[in-house]
Amino acid sequence: MIELSNQRIIKLSNQFMGKIIAIANQKGGVGKTTSAINLAASLAVLEYKTLLVDADPQANSTSGLGMNPKEIKKSIYECMVDGIDPQDAIVKNDLKYLDILPSHIDLVGAEVEMVNIDHREEKMRNALALIKNKYDFIIIDCSPSLGLITINSLTAADSVLIPVQCEYFALEGLGKLLNTIKIIQTRLNPKLEIEGILLTLYDSRTSLGNQVVEEVKTHFKNIAFNTIIPRNVKLSESPSFGLPAIVHDAESKGAISYLNLAHEILHKNGLSK
Repeated sequence: MIELSNQRIIKLSNQFMGKIIAIANQKGGVGKTTSAINLAASLAVLEYKTLLVDADPQANSTSGLGMNPKEIKKSIYECMVDGIDPQDAIVKNDLKYLDILPSHIDLVGAEVEMVNIDHREEKMRNALALIKNKYDFIIIDCSPSLGLITINSLTAADSVLIPVQCEYFALEGLGKLLNTIKIIQTRLNPKLEIEGILLTLYDSRTSLGNQVVEEVKTHFKNIAFNTIIPRNVKLSESPSFGLPAIVHDAESKGAISYLNLAHEILHKNGLSK
């Protein structure tokens, strides 16, 4: 097990300036929000100052960390549409190193409200630029679409993590997302990279799940994470308690898997031995 103090020393020695990772897939039900919450929490447990940005109008990351979206007064919506300082909307979490920039149902209307605004694709990037140097990682939970809010997220991000469920039609739509990423790279964010493809909802008992794993590992072997997220009851029930899995049940397979993912991302970014 990697010691936290060593993690901090290595991070400082590399002068890591913070990284924005968007978690995106236009397909719903692939474990996108689950991955955003639990990856952010795992990085925070490893003492990396982390901000979770809820860029989904459904506000599931917001509620999944114990907040009522209906009671949110300032959110990512106000940052993008009204230009408020994101620092005024950020909410502290019980985990010492985890903050959240919440969402609200008003975000649904943001795409319409911004349609005639110049450089509308850059609103989130401009907002996060004000606070990026305060965090080691910023994790963006994108909406399940390829609309303007997701384009904003990808334009703001340094990399994109793509969750893919281990089920039939798993790769359906992946080509469209990868094409959108290429367009973003060409027109809006040439520095955008693919952090990796994350296999989720894996059930080792099914031949289909194993087949999908083999197919993804074969076709995307250079960008597929070694970590695979299993189907896990604790992962499913923890949002109802307003907690990430690592707080709800740190010994669960789901919590351990996301902690492994965090270590893998740290290693990829030169922050671990």
